[in-house]
Amino acid sequence: MHDVPPDGPLPGGGKPLRGGAGALDVAREVVTVLEGGRGRAAMATVVGRKGSAPQILGARLLLHEDGEIVGTVGGGAIEAEVLAACRSTLRDGKPRRIDAQLVRDLAMCCGGSMEVFVESLEPQVRLVILGAGHVAQALAPVAQAAGFSVQVLDDREELLENPAYAGVRTASYDVDELRAALPDLDERDYVVITTRDHARDERALAHLLRRPHRYLGMIGSRRKVHAVLGRILRREHQLGRPWPDLSRVRAPIGLALGGRTPGEIAVSVVAELLAERYGGQGSRMSVVEEAAGRIERELEAQAQARDGSEGDDVTTSPEAE
Repeated sequence: MHDVPPDGPLPGGGKPLRGGAGALDVAREVVTVLEGGRGRAAMATVVGRKGSAPQILGARLLLHEDGEIVGTVGGGAIEAEVLAACRSTLRDGKPRRIDAQLVRDLAMCCGGSMEVFVESLEPQVRLVILGAGHVAQALAPVAQAAGFSVQVLDDREELLENPAYAGVRTASYDVDELRAALPDLDERDYVVITTRDHARDERALAHLLRRPHRYLGMIGSRRKVHAVLGRILRREHQLGRPWPDLSRVRAPIGLALGGRTPGEIAVSVVAELLAERYGGQGSRMSVVEEAAGRIERELEAQAQARDGSEGDDVTTSPEAE
Protein backbone atom coordinates (compact mmCIF):
# COMPACT_ATOMS: atom_id res chain seq x y z
CA MET A 1 0.00 0.00 0.00
CA HIS A 2 1.44 3.31 -1.01
CA ASP A 3 1.50 6.22 1.40
CA VAL A 4 -0.59 9.13 0.19
CA PRO A 5 -0.89 12.69 1.47
CA PRO A 6 -3.50 13.13 4.19
CA ASP A 7 -6.79 14.83 3.45
CA GLY A 8 -6.89 18.55 4.03
CA PRO A 9 -4.79 21.48 2.86
CA LEU A 10 -1.27 20.53 1.86
CA PRO A 11 0.49 23.92 1.70
CA GLY A 12 2.29 24.73 4.90
CA GLY A 13 2.42 21.06 5.91
CA GLY A 14 6.17 20.76 5.53
CA LYS A 15 6.20 19.71 1.87
CA PRO A 16 7.45 22.08 -0.86
CA LEU A 17 4.77 24.00 -2.74
CA ARG A 18 5.84 25.17 -6.18
CA GLY A 19 2.64 26.76 -7.36
CA GLY A 20 4.56 29.26 -9.45
CA ALA A 21 6.30 26.54 -11.44
CA GLY A 22 6.02 26.96 -15.19
CA ALA A 23 5.10 24.44 -17.86
CA LEU A 24 8.74 23.41 -18.30
CA ASP A 25 9.14 22.74 -14.57
CA VAL A 26 6.03 20.56 -14.54
CA ALA A 27 7.23 18.73 -17.66
CA ARG A 28 10.59 18.02 -16.01
CA GLU A 29 8.81 16.60 -12.97
CA VAL A 30 6.69 14.35 -15.20
CA VAL A 31 9.83 13.01 -16.89
CA THR A 32 11.46 12.43 -13.49
CA VAL A 33 8.45 10.38 -12.35
CA LEU A 34 8.22 8.32 -15.54
CA GLU A 35 11.94 7.58 -15.52
CA GLY A 36 11.70 6.30 -11.96
CA GLY A 37 13.54 9.22 -10.37
CA ARG A 38 10.94 9.37 -7.61
CA GLY A 39 7.63 7.74 -6.71
CA ARG A 40 4.20 7.92 -8.22
CA ALA A 41 2.29 11.15 -8.86
CA ALA A 42 -1.10 12.44 -9.94
CA MET A 43 -1.31 15.08 -12.66
CA ALA A 44 -4.24 17.46 -13.11
CA THR A 45 -4.76 19.30 -16.41
CA VAL A 46 -7.28 22.03 -17.20
CA VAL A 47 -9.09 20.65 -20.26
CA GLY A 48 -12.05 23.02 -20.39
CA ARG A 49 -13.12 26.47 -19.20
CA LYS A 50 -15.94 28.92 -19.82
CA GLY A 51 -16.31 32.52 -18.76
CA SER A 52 -14.10 33.92 -16.05
CA ALA A 53 -11.81 31.23 -14.59
CA PRO A 54 -8.54 31.39 -12.62
CA GLN A 55 -6.43 29.36 -15.08
CA ILE A 56 -5.93 28.82 -18.80
CA LEU A 57 -6.49 25.68 -20.84
CA GLY A 58 -3.56 23.31 -20.46
CA ALA A 59 -2.52 24.53 -17.01
CA ARG A 60 -1.17 21.63 -14.95
CA LEU A 61 -0.64 20.65 -11.34
CA LEU A 62 1.40 17.66 -10.19
CA LEU A 63 0.93 16.07 -6.78
CA HIS A 64 3.73 13.71 -5.73
CA GLU A 65 2.90 10.87 -3.37
CA ASP A 66 5.13 12.51 -0.73
CA GLY A 67 2.83 15.56 -0.80
CA GLU A 68 4.91 17.95 -2.92
CA ILE A 69 2.83 20.11 -5.28
CA VAL A 70 4.26 21.45 -8.54
CA GLY A 71 2.23 23.86 -10.65
CA THR A 72 -1.31 25.14 -10.14
CA VAL A 73 -4.79 24.98 -11.64
CA GLY A 74 -5.82 28.30 -10.14
CA GLY A 75 -5.71 28.09 -6.36
CA GLY A 76 -8.62 28.54 -3.99
CA ALA A 77 -11.58 26.18 -3.81
CA ILE A 78 -11.10 24.69 -7.28
CA GLU A 79 -7.52 23.70 -6.46
CA ALA A 80 -8.63 22.17 -3.16
CA GLU A 81 -11.18 20.12 -5.09
CA VAL A 82 -8.53 19.06 -7.60
CA LEU A 83 -6.05 18.10 -4.87
CA ALA A 84 -8.71 15.90 -3.26
CA ALA A 85 -9.19 14.16 -6.60
CA CYS A 86 -5.42 13.78 -6.97
CA ARG A 87 -5.20 12.08 -3.58
CA SER A 88 -7.94 9.66 -4.58
CA THR A 89 -6.11 8.89 -7.83
CA LEU A 90 -2.91 8.24 -5.90
CA ARG A 91 -4.82 5.73 -3.79
CA ASP A 92 -6.54 3.75 -6.52
CA GLY A 93 -4.75 4.72 -9.76
CA LYS A 94 -8.03 5.63 -11.49
CA PRO A 95 -8.41 8.79 -13.61
CA ARG A 96 -11.00 11.38 -12.67
CA ARG A 97 -12.72 14.39 -14.18
CA ILE A 98 -13.84 17.45 -12.26
CA ASP A 99 -16.51 19.63 -13.89
CA ALA A 100 -17.28 22.57 -11.62
CA GLN A 101 -19.32 25.74 -11.83
CA LEU A 102 -17.11 28.04 -9.83
CA VAL A 103 -19.92 30.11 -8.25
CA ARG A 104 -22.64 27.50 -7.83
CA ASP A 105 -20.45 24.56 -6.77
CA LEU A 106 -17.47 26.20 -5.08
CA ALA A 107 -18.69 29.68 -4.08
CA MET A 108 -15.84 31.30 -6.00
CA CYS A 109 -16.37 34.78 -7.37
CA CYS A 110 -14.87 34.10 -10.82
CA GLY A 111 -18.26 33.28 -12.28
CA GLY A 112 -17.14 30.79 -14.92
CA SER A 113 -16.64 27.04 -15.03
CA MET A 114 -13.67 24.67 -15.30
CA GLU A 115 -13.13 21.09 -16.35
CA VAL A 116 -10.03 19.34 -14.98
CA PHE A 117 -8.76 15.87 -15.85
CA VAL A 118 -6.73 13.97 -13.23
CA GLU A 119 -4.54 11.00 -14.16
CA SER A 120 -2.04 8.73 -12.47
CA LEU A 121 1.64 8.82 -13.41
CA GLU A 122 3.57 5.63 -12.73
CA PRO A 123 7.33 5.17 -13.06
CA GLN A 124 8.40 3.03 -15.98
CA VAL A 125 8.76 -0.54 -14.78
CA ARG A 126 12.37 -1.69 -14.47
CA LEU A 127 13.64 -5.02 -15.78
CA VAL A 128 17.10 -6.07 -14.62
CA ILE A 129 18.76 -8.74 -16.76
CA LEU A 130 21.70 -10.53 -15.17
CA GLY A 131 23.99 -11.75 -17.92
CA ALA A 132 24.59 -10.25 -21.35
CA GLY A 133 24.73 -13.37 -23.52
CA HIS A 134 22.59 -14.48 -26.47
CA VAL A 135 19.26 -14.67 -24.65
CA ALA A 136 19.80 -11.30 -22.99
CA GLN A 137 20.71 -9.76 -26.35
CA ALA A 138 17.36 -10.92 -27.72
CA LEU A 139 15.43 -10.14 -24.55
CA ALA A 140 16.55 -6.54 -23.97
CA PRO A 141 15.10 -4.95 -27.14
CA VAL A 142 11.84 -6.94 -26.92
CA ALA A 143 11.35 -5.91 -23.28
CA GLN A 144 12.22 -2.33 -24.13
CA ALA A 145 9.61 -2.32 -26.91
CA ALA A 146 7.07 -3.65 -24.40
CA GLY A 147 7.62 -0.62 -22.15
CA PHE A 148 10.19 -1.85 -19.65
CA SER A 149 13.15 0.23 -18.56
CA VAL A 150 15.92 -2.31 -19.11
CA GLN A 151 19.18 -2.62 -17.20
CA VAL A 152 21.78 -5.27 -18.07
CA LEU A 153 24.53 -6.39 -15.69
CA ASP A 154 27.54 -8.50 -16.65
CA ASP A 155 31.22 -8.44 -15.72
CA ARG A 156 32.20 -9.01 -19.37
CA GLU A 157 32.40 -5.44 -20.58
CA GLU A 158 32.89 -6.42 -24.23
CA LEU A 159 29.43 -8.01 -24.28
CA LEU A 160 27.82 -4.86 -22.89
CA GLU A 161 28.94 -3.04 -26.04
CA ASN A 162 26.67 -5.19 -28.22
CA PRO A 163 24.28 -3.10 -30.40
CA ALA A 164 21.35 -4.92 -28.79
CA TYR A 165 21.97 -2.78 -25.71
CA ALA A 166 21.73 0.57 -27.46
CA GLY A 167 19.51 2.76 -25.31
CA VAL A 168 19.72 0.27 -22.43
CA ARG A 169 21.49 0.97 -19.15
CA THR A 170 24.44 -1.35 -18.67
CA ALA A 171 26.94 -1.84 -15.87
CA SER A 172 29.90 -4.13 -15.30
CA TYR A 173 29.09 -6.26 -12.23
CA ASP A 174 29.36 -9.95 -11.45
CA VAL A 175 26.70 -11.77 -9.41
CA ASP A 176 28.71 -11.47 -6.21
CA GLU A 177 28.39 -7.69 -6.46
CA LEU A 178 24.60 -7.47 -6.71
CA ARG A 179 24.13 -5.54 -3.49
CA ALA A 180 26.37 -2.79 -4.82
CA ALA A 181 24.95 -3.06 -8.33
CA LEU A 182 21.30 -2.88 -7.21
CA PRO A 183 21.15 -0.88 -3.98
CA ASP A 184 17.69 0.46 -4.82
CA LEU A 185 15.96 -2.81 -5.79
CA ASP A 186 12.31 -2.66 -4.67
CA GLU A 187 9.00 -4.49 -4.91
CA ARG A 188 8.22 -2.99 -8.34
CA ASP A 189 11.29 -4.44 -10.09
CA TYR A 190 11.47 -7.42 -12.42
CA VAL A 191 14.69 -9.46 -12.45
CA VAL A 192 15.70 -12.17 -14.93
CA ILE A 193 18.76 -14.36 -14.31
CA THR A 194 20.50 -15.49 -17.51
CA THR A 195 24.19 -15.68 -16.56
CA ARG A 196 26.80 -17.80 -18.34
CA ASP A 197 26.86 -20.74 -15.91
CA HIS A 198 24.76 -22.57 -13.35
CA ALA A 199 26.93 -21.59 -10.40
CA ARG A 200 26.43 -17.90 -11.09
CA ASP A 201 22.70 -18.41 -11.59
CA GLU A 202 22.54 -20.16 -8.22
CA ARG A 203 24.46 -17.42 -6.38
CA ALA A 204 22.30 -14.74 -7.97
CA LEU A 205 19.05 -16.52 -7.10
CA ALA A 206 20.15 -17.23 -3.53
CA HIS A 207 20.93 -13.54 -3.01
CA LEU A 208 17.85 -12.13 -4.73
CA LEU A 209 15.38 -14.42 -2.95
CA ARG A 210 15.88 -12.22 0.12
CA ARG A 211 15.66 -8.93 -1.80
CA PRO A 212 12.46 -7.09 -2.78
CA HIS A 213 11.10 -7.85 -6.25
CA ARG A 214 7.89 -8.00 -8.26
CA TYR A 215 9.17 -10.85 -10.41
CA LEU A 216 12.30 -12.97 -10.08
CA GLY A 217 13.00 -15.49 -12.82
CA MET A 218 15.83 -17.84 -13.72
CA ILE A 219 16.45 -19.44 -17.10
CA GLY A 220 17.13 -23.17 -17.28
CA SER A 221 15.70 -26.63 -17.67
CA ARG A 222 13.32 -28.20 -15.17
CA ARG A 223 16.16 -30.47 -14.01
CA LYS A 224 18.43 -27.46 -13.42
CA VAL A 225 15.73 -25.64 -11.45
CA HIS A 226 15.13 -28.63 -9.18
CA ALA A 227 18.86 -28.95 -8.50
CA VAL A 228 19.62 -25.25 -7.97
CA LEU A 229 16.55 -24.46 -5.90
CA GLY A 230 17.00 -27.64 -3.88
CA ARG A 231 20.54 -26.66 -2.90
CA ILE A 232 19.50 -23.14 -1.97
CA LEU A 233 16.54 -24.21 0.17
CA ARG A 234 18.52 -26.92 1.98
CA ARG A 235 21.29 -24.44 2.69
CA GLU A 236 18.82 -21.86 4.00
CA HIS A 237 17.25 -24.50 6.24
CA GLN A 238 20.63 -25.55 7.62
CA LEU A 239 21.39 -21.92 8.45
CA GLY A 240 18.14 -21.69 10.41
CA ARG A 241 16.63 -19.08 8.18
CA PRO A 242 12.88 -18.82 7.57
CA TRP A 243 11.48 -20.30 4.38
CA PRO A 244 11.80 -17.66 1.64
CA ASP A 245 8.78 -16.22 -0.13
CA LEU A 246 8.71 -17.98 -3.51
CA SER A 247 5.34 -16.61 -4.66
CA ARG A 248 6.93 -14.28 -7.22
CA VAL A 249 9.77 -16.56 -8.29
CA ARG A 250 9.53 -18.21 -11.72
CA ALA A 251 11.85 -20.92 -13.08
CA PRO A 252 12.06 -21.93 -15.83
CA ILE A 253 11.01 -18.56 -17.17
CA GLY A 254 8.52 -17.76 -19.90
CA LEU A 255 5.24 -19.10 -21.22
CA ALA A 256 5.10 -22.46 -22.96
CA LEU A 257 5.05 -21.21 -26.57
CA GLY A 258 7.23 -23.98 -27.95
CA GLY A 259 10.15 -21.87 -29.20
CA ARG A 260 13.81 -22.62 -28.53
CA THR A 261 15.91 -19.90 -30.21
CA PRO A 262 17.04 -16.82 -28.25
CA GLY A 263 14.48 -14.67 -30.07
CA GLU A 264 11.67 -17.12 -29.39
CA ILE A 265 12.69 -17.42 -25.75
CA ALA A 266 12.70 -13.61 -25.48
CA VAL A 267 9.12 -13.39 -26.74
CA SER A 268 8.09 -16.13 -24.30
CA VAL A 269 9.74 -14.38 -21.34
CA VAL A 270 8.32 -10.94 -22.13
CA ALA A 271 4.88 -12.52 -22.54
CA GLU A 272 5.18 -13.87 -18.99
CA LEU A 273 6.40 -10.50 -17.69
CA LEU A 274 3.38 -8.77 -19.22
CA ALA A 275 1.01 -11.40 -17.84
CA GLU A 276 2.50 -10.79 -14.38
CA ARG A 277 2.30 -7.03 -14.81
CA TYR A 278 -1.31 -6.89 -15.97
CA GLY A 279 -2.77 -9.97 -14.33
CA GLY A 280 -3.24 -11.86 -17.59
CA GLN A 281 -3.41 -15.64 -17.97
CA GLY A 282 -1.49 -16.06 -21.22
CA SER A 283 -4.44 -17.81 -22.87
CA ARG A 284 -5.55 -17.36 -26.48
CA MET A 285 -7.80 -14.37 -27.16
CA SER A 286 -9.27 -15.63 -30.44
CA VAL A 287 -13.08 -15.60 -30.73
CA VAL A 288 -13.23 -16.97 -34.30
CA GLU A 289 -15.08 -20.17 -33.33
CA GLU A 290 -17.48 -18.22 -31.12
CA ALA A 291 -18.20 -15.65 -33.85
CA ALA A 292 -18.57 -18.30 -36.56
CA GLY A 293 -20.89 -20.35 -34.34
CA ARG A 294 -23.10 -17.34 -33.69
CA ILE A 295 -23.40 -16.59 -37.42
CA GLU A 296 -24.08 -20.26 -38.17
CA ARG A 297 -26.92 -20.31 -35.63
CA GLU A 298 -28.36 -17.09 -37.06
CA LEU A 299 -28.34 -18.51 -40.60
CA GLU A 300 -29.95 -21.74 -39.44
CA ALA A 301 -32.68 -19.80 -37.64
CA GLN A 302 -33.32 -17.71 -40.74
CA ALA A 303 -33.52 -20.85 -42.89
CA GLN A 304 -35.97 -22.47 -40.49
CA ALA A 305 -38.10 -19.31 -40.48
CA ARG A 306 -38.19 -19.29 -44.31
CA ASP A 307 -39.13 -22.97 -44.42
CA GLY A 308 -41.95 -22.39 -41.96
CA SER A 309 -43.22 -19.39 -43.90
CA GLU A 310 -43.20 -21.32 -47.20
CA GLY A 311 -45.12 -24.15 -45.54
CA ASP A 312 -47.80 -21.73 -44.35
CA ASP A 313 -48.12 -20.32 -47.89
CA VAL A 314 -48.67 -23.81 -49.32
CA THR A 315 -51.45 -24.77 -46.91
CA THR A 316 -53.39 -21.51 -47.37
CA SER A 317 -53.11 -21.03 -51.14
CA PRO A 318 -56.34 -21.25 -53.27
CA GLU A 319 -54.81 -24.02 -55.38
CA ALA A 320 -54.43 -26.12 -52.23
CA GLU A 321 -58.16 -25.84 -51.50
